[in-house]
Amino acid sequence: MRKTDMKLRFITTTAVLLMTAGYIHSAGPVYLDDSLPLETRVKDALSRMTTAEKIAIIHAQSKFSSPGVPRLGIPGIWCTDGPHGIRPDVLWDEWEQAGATNDSCVAFPALTCLAATWNPEMSALYGKSIGEEARYRNKNVLLGPGVNIYRTPLNGRNFEYMGEDPLLAAKMVVPYIKGVQENGVAACVKHYALNNQERDRDHVNVIIDDRTLHEIYLPAFKAAVTEGDIWSIMPGYNKYDGDHACENQTLLLDILKGDWGFDGVAISDWGAVHNTEKVASNGLDMEFGSWTNGLNWGASNAYDDYFLAKPYEKLISEGILPVEGLDDKAARVLRLIMQTEMNRNRPYGSLNSDEHYAAARKIGTEGIVLLKNENNLLPVTPGIKKILVVGENAIKMMTVGGGSSSLKVQRETLPLEGIRGNASGRGIEVAYERGYVGDVTGEYNGVKTGQDLGDSRTATQLIDDAVRAARDADMVIFVGGLNKSANQDSEGSDRLDFSLPYNQDAVIEALADANPNTVVVNLTGNAYAMPWKDKVAAIIQGWYIGSEAGNALADVIFGDANPSGKLPMTFAAALTDYSPHAANDSTMYPGAGGDVIYKEGLDIGYRHTDRLKPSRVNYAFGHGLSYTTFKLGKASAADKVFDGKGAFAIQVPVTNTGDMAGAEVVQAYVHDDKSSVYRPYKELKAFSKVNVKPGETVTVTLELDKSAFAFYDPESKLWTVEPGKFEVLIGNSSDNIATRIPVAVSEKLTWKDSEDI
Repeated sequence: MRKTDMKLRFITTTAVLLMTAGYIHSAGPVYLDDSLPLETRVKDALSRMTTAEKIAIIHAQSKFSSPGVPRLGIPGIWCTDGPHGIRPDVLWDEWEQAGATNDSCVAFPALTCLAATWNPEMSALYGKSIGEEARYRNKNVLLGPGVNIYRTPLNGRNFEYMGEDPLLAAKMVVPYIKGVQENGVAACVKHYALNNQERDRDHVNVIIDDRTLHEIYLPAFKAAVTEGDIWSIMPGYNKYDGDHACENQTLLLDILKGDWGFDGVAISDWGAVHNTEKVASNGLDMEFGSWTNGLNWGASNAYDDYFLAKPYEKLISEGILPVEGLDDKAARVLRLIMQTEMNRNRPYGSLNSDEHYAAARKIGTEGIVLLKNENNLLPVTPGIKKILVVGENAIKMMTVGGGSSSLKVQRETLPLEGIRGNASGRGIEVAYERGYVGDVTGEYNGVKTGQDLGDSRTATQLIDDAVRAARDADMVIFVGGLNKSANQDSEGSDRLDFSLPYNQDAVIEALADANPNTVVVNLTGNAYAMPWKDKVAAIIQGWYIGSEAGNALADVIFGDANPSGKLPMTFAAALTDYSPHAANDSTMYPGAGGDVIYKEGLDIGYRHTDRLKPSRVNYAFGHGLSYTTFKLGKASAADKVFDGKGAFAIQVPVTNTGDMAGAEVVQAYVHDDKSSVYRPYKELKAFSKVNVKPGETVTVTLELDKSAFAFYDPESKLWTVEPGKFEVLIGNSSDNIATRIPVAVSEKLTWKDSEDI
């Protein structure tokens, strides 16, 4: 018998037994019939439930699960971290490991790496692949992706997000969501909204003007809802306008469920709820966590005492809160259950498949960014006979640690392994020196790497040994950066400064002095200072690439893949070159008196840094080199006047002027020549990645709709386009504009958020 037939027989048999027991109306189990409209089934199931059953399904019963309705044969929900791979199973009421032997996974690249591909096709592949792994493990909700905007490079959780630009994040998040949900697994976009620092994340109150909120920090979430049709969303720990995100009427009711028409489930972050009346009234649907405070201390199995459990039921029974609010929450949860666990047609998924490893490698390779390549040192040429690899990150597993995205992988190819494996087939000798000692631990929540990274040499001896070996090599590849320890790239804490840790700057400079053919490969989720930038020949930004890290890096280093990644955030020269830090104003970061004030407004990322002197920006937003060269020709448009209807189409010829096939990202920024309100000089409004063969010219079409010319008017709460002159600036990074085209908008346009649905 096929599995689908067995499942159908089980459901049918269960329904018959329940009907015999009198639990199902004689009219039949409408809610079990997935041939009927979803809303009909939800309404029928809700009508059969008691108040206690409705309360039960809107809060956790264990660390990662909520109960269904056993009396009606309705299953519960099982959630899983995280956005880069399916987290190993933990104990019922603990963060520690459950001890399973079948819960290893493929680690996909961190979302900064995905964003660096600038390729929605890679996002779709990512979502499909990770969705298949979640489905195979029978998880109903994948707690990701994350799309909080990169405001400060000190944010420890930036590696989980998609960069500094709202359009890039919006365009990249939608295919991921659709790929996950085609597996019958709900994506859960997070952390809604303004979760832009980990320092004091549980209490910090963000003060921001409405225009900046809507133009910078909400668009990716809006796209997840209105374009991605996401089934769940996670409000964060932080406050906005005085109320926690999980209890925030403006965010959850007015915007999310009002303006955007979200019909899914708003799921709390673990322990992010604080008040029953607020959370019950202001739009949260499910409360998750463990222990008394929902996060990290108190009595075990305290779920019935959660804010959306018995305290909520008591307020309803006393008439203080309306039952209609509970019905709305329960209906949303039922809808989610029917879209996932009760969907008989969802595929079965797969785990640790060859296809998933290939996807991880492909995404990782395409997200690697070649920042510098002096004298075409890369890719490695046949004349290179001996390579010295230096750096702890060449031998350290990066899939363990960093917070809730920490994974237990089936395998992880490390950078040194990948480089050695590729070099061996070319007759190249590869030696290794440590160079520095950073974090020698390798454990998170009971997952252990099993690596022994201890080294008793002094910092001076480590450098001396590396320099001695560097003088004897044809090329040096330094593999360093950050890691997923506290105060680096990690949930729960921010970085303490902008520099690389563990004396790495001194190591890099010593290597560059010893060998002019020095390549720096940094694995990070954040930008960092580069005092050695002009002393090394080549720089690669590698990100946290996951299970196939070593192979993906080797593919680029040896030229098996032509790099095509572009930075999703600005790499400025110093921390004070980022607008939240420019004035050394603690009220802007990390905050004062519990408040963080976003005084910089719209001027975040390249909107600010592109106005600085070139020396203050190491590498601009959108920057990324290739092993070939491209020329962007003169842009053209059929009409230079835009009336706001349909799309304004621009054609840009892209020619590969080199001798290797490659991919270029054509980026279109809009400049408003004259506006009644302040606007950044230019803002990304369209992009397209195109593959071009040597000598070939391909014409790229970029389409801009009315939103590309709009700003948000907080007084009228309308998106507004003023008539007048605009310019579309087209290039391959925010600071490298190759061609411009004037556009005249003929009439004033206004619309509400709800009209975009």
